[in-house]
Amino acid sequence: MKCSEFLQELTNYLDGVLDDRTKAELEDHLAWCHNCYVVCDTTKKTIEIYRDSQHCELPDDLRNRLRSAIMAKFEAQKKGHPRQV
Repeated sequence: MKCSEFLQELTNYLDGVLDDRTKAELEDHLAWCHNCYVVCDTTKKTIEIYRDSQHCELPDDLRNRLRSAIMAKFEAQKKGHPRQV
């Protein structure tokens, strides 16, 4: 298995929705590929951190400024003229 194939299946692996053969191939790859192991482990830990976190409401003014900045950047990129926000 190549790293690119592993990365394509990473979400399914972490969600536990793979058939036994594919899961075994991925785990074999993880056993010898340090880079994919790090990506998998970091992704798994990130998911666990965010799963346990509480939702935090942003103040209205901050939410509006953030939304405006994101939309301005999106529109600039859509037009092919990246703009610093």
